[in-house]
Amino acid sequence: MSDTAVESAGATSTNGGPDPLGLDPKATVIARDDSLSGKLELRGYGQVLGSFSGEIESDGDLLIGPEAHVEADIRGARITVAGLVRGNVIATNRLKITSSGRLEGDAMVGALIVQEGGVHYGVIRVHPEGVPDTHPERLPQVQAQSTVVTLRTVPNPVGRVRKFWGEFF
Repeated sequence: MSDTAVESAGATSTNGGPDPLGLDPKATVIARDDSLSGKLELRGYGQVLGSFSGEIESDGDLLIGPEAHVEADIRGARITVAGLVRGNVIATNRLKITSSGRLEGDAMVGALIVQEGGVHYGVIRVHPEGVPDTHPERLPQVQAQSTVVTLRTVPNPVGRVRKFWGEFF
């Protein structure tokens, strides 16, 4: 007969003690197989692991999971994109696109982190002094500046060296 040891995950009591499942009671989670549409307002930490379409506003950290499919405009303090997001993003603190993340839309951020493999299609405006309260549609469009560079030929010194050494051999 073998001895088996069971470890508790910090669940000492079910009445007034820590949650036996280890869940944060203030976290909002849209599970992997769930689908939701509309306007989602989060007051604290949130995770979108399934499908969502509409609009998301978050006061705290927001994680878009690696298998998530989100078609929404997102506004929040700290946003991490590990799945697919189609829409515009405003991150007042920072936006992080992980190696499995893909953002298809414009973004205004306080700070930007893109891991190797992370993909972004659109325009990102980084505002280290703070994201303005103006909506992105009302911001003046910055025209792309084209730079014209005139190239000039430089004499080839190798040709002169060959000519010089050619006189000796």
